[in-house]
Amino acid sequence: MPLFTGDSPFTADPSTPVGMIRLLITDLSEQSPLFTDEQLMALLAAERSSVKRAAAAALETIARSETLIAKHISTNDLTTNGPSVGAELRASAKSLREQAKQDEDDLIDGADAWGLSVVDFDPQAPYRRW
Repeated sequence: MPLFTGDSPFTADPSTPVGMIRLLITDLSEQSPLFTDEQLMALLAAERSSVKRAAAAALETIARSETLIAKHISTNDLTTNGPSVGAELRASAKSLREQAKQDEDDLIDGADAWGLSVVDFDPQAPYRRW
């Protein structure tokens, strides 16, 4: 069920932040998207331009909606379990947040925090008084 109504632009190009968010949350149906581009841009702004964090926020939004709307329903031979689906979506969101944190940690000291620096070794340096 779409979280919005009406006509709105739809960006699915994964080279753009909005398109990458759509790819991460599998919101790829142009006919019935879950979010408008504006909503995804708002999530991106709220998450300090982190695509993975914005995708996690989108998944959490879908999870809340699924839990509130679908509930746990069993009739005859049909069963729906909104809370279970919501839990899976929240787990995916948590994974994306952990990936975003790792990406940030990797970039703390430059392009590759795991690189090595070569320095000149001076065995007498601790004994000198500057």
